[in-house]
Amino acid sequence: MTPKRLCLATALATCCQLAWAAGPVPDTSALVGELKAALEATGDAERGKAAFDDCTGCHRKDAGGRPLATVPRLAGQHASVVVKQLVDIRSGLRQNPRMKPLMAEPGINAQMLADIAVYVQGLPVPGNPTLGPGRDLALGKTLFDKDCAACHGAAGEGRAERFYPVVAAQHFGYLRRELDLIRNGERGNSNAEMASLIKHYGAAELQAVADHMSRLPPPTR
Repeated sequence: MTPKRLCLATALATCCQLAWAAGPVPDTSALVGELKAALEATGDAERGKAAFDDCTGCHRKDAGGRPLATVPRLAGQHASVVVKQLVDIRSGLRQNPRMKPLMAEPGINAQMLADIAVYVQGLPVPGNPTLGPGRDLALGKTLFDKDCAACHGAAGEGRAERFYPVVAAQHFGYLRRELDLIRNGERGNSNAEMASLIKHYGAAELQAVADHMSRLPPPTR
């Protein structure tokens, strides 16, 4: 196992414990096993491109996502984050009724997840995310710097080894919706520490910080 994969595997137990703190999880042993297998697999971008073809109807061919609040931008996202979220949806840990039936297909396995994840991670990030209203950007930056930057990075670049996603240049609608779900305990795999940080946010605060994140420049690789 490479040092990077060893670091990911070490972080896995902590991240799963944080997610499970939000409530009961179906078949946790299968979740841990599939996630570990996908993280340890060597992803193949060419195979991932072919497999991702089934995803382009929603996420677009460039993995740029859509203005719809349920379809995030995946291009440039950390492969570890993509793998974890797909496994969480597949296991039922993350609540995503739209994707759950797709992820339940019997042909999907850990290797395919690794292939898709490494493919989308290597895609260039389109520079045209949908943005919020822009009314409270100073508030959004203040909240982000205080409550979010320690995990997601000052530039919203995330941390692959901790499964913290890139939030920079993500669509505003998706960020706003996910913050709402996390705050309300409705996402299923929410990080308990993040939920605690934003549980007192009102609608204006959620909108402001989502707006700020959507306007951060895409991270360079």
